[in-house]
Amino acid sequence: MIPKNNEPIYNARELGYPKIFVLGLQHLFAMFGATVLVPALTGLSVSSTLLFAGLGTLLFHFLSNCRVPAFLGSSFAFLAGYGAIAPNGEKELLPYACLGVACAGALYLILAALIKSYGRNRIMRFFPPIVTGPVIIAIGLTLSASAINNCSSNWIIAIVAIAIVIICTTWGKGLIKIVPIILGVLGSSLLAIILTICLGLETDNMITIAGNSSFALFSKDSIQAIIDAPWIGLPFEWDNTVFSIFSNPDSSLITTSIITIMPIAIATMAEHIGDISAISSTVGKDYIADPGLHKTLLGDGLATILASLFGAPANTTYGENTGVLTLTKVFDPFVIRLAAYIAVLLSFCPKFAAIIGAMPTATIGGVSLVLYGMISAVGVRNIVENNVDFKDTRNVIIAALILVLSIGISYSAAGSISFDIGNITISLTGLSVGVLAGIILNAILRPAESKS
Repeated sequence: MIPKNNEPIYNARELGYPKIFVLGLQHLFAMFGATVLVPALTGLSVSSTLLFAGLGTLLFHFLSNCRVPAFLGSSFAFLAGYGAIAPNGEKELLPYACLGVACAGALYLILAALIKSYGRNRIMRFFPPIVTGPVIIAIGLTLSASAINNCSSNWIIAIVAIAIVIICTTWGKGLIKIVPIILGVLGSSLLAIILTICLGLETDNMITIAGNSSFALFSKDSIQAIIDAPWIGLPFEWDNTVFSIFSNPDSSLITTSIITIMPIAIATMAEHIGDISAISSTVGKDYIADPGLHKTLLGDGLATILASLFGAPANTTYGENTGVLTLTKVFDPFVIRLAAYIAVLLSFCPKFAAIIGAMPTATIGGVSLVLYGMISAVGVRNIVENNVDFKDTRNVIIAALILVLSIGISYSAAGSISFDIGNITISLTGLSVGVLAGIILNAILRPAESKS
């Protein structure tokens, strides 16, 4: 739905409520594919993801004085953290990962307080593009192995998903260009359904093409889950929340989770600042000044903490929805809040969540392969757009160590750096080590004139 009037619209009510509803649905579709993909990749609940994406968006709007037209959806940056703590989506380990993400969300609150007290420029000099850019690149690259592994379950389905995303992104018009992820999921899943009907045979609890295990389509358990799931139910279970682990806590795992995941917030906070700047540029209002970056960071951080405590992924401001703003020129935050209300309603339908959970593994692999590559590309863009000078040896050293430590440790035999402190074993992922190294090196090697 795109209003015919090409002039910016700051009060959507002048369009009438039927059009407002369609515009809200459009924002929902824009965030939907990427948002539900995160729980599909991690093992977190789809229903709780939708619930806290909606509630997190509403909380963000409340804390930012209902002025910023931003939607908060699942953050891909923390996938490496979930993978480090619960590599196979183990239900008993995911709450520990969520605790680490909640603590990462607390860093948003600290940064918001510092910006409020000292000003944005004085604080952000510790997180320049030469640190945040390579960190974002490393996030995408360290996730790439899981995408390839998922694709390998059926490369036919994966390639179709990739092709649809590329075609829609490159040549699509209007709404098609905005929702390439969900179209890639739908198109490749439809092909899998057709192949299941025409050529599907059961192989070790999987439906495959002509009984060939190299071409898996659907899990029989996931199909049965759709049949068994009720239409209405609660979005989350107590055993999947962070609160459940304190009945019999593993102190070593708690410490490892916090230390491993918290540094990722450095990249996501930089991403937040970039998103708010992009929204400001799109709408023509300086949201960094009013309502203020400290308020938007506060909203994003509290939304992430709330979601994580109840077993949902971390939240982040969504660039996809900024694309919708650019397309429609409807800048009324009320439309975004309507999309949030719809997401909350969908979260109370377990049948819907089961359908999402039945997605072919290769479909997830195909779209995540593109998304992970895009994460790294965003890091490259961050470096290029900020004119980082790689003739400066200092910049080369910082970027090199961040990338080598992050990626090298992740793909080493151990997969992390572990050491014991008393009875507690601390395990640091490559990404955590890379982030910490980047911050320390930037502080040490920063030119003398910029330290004053």
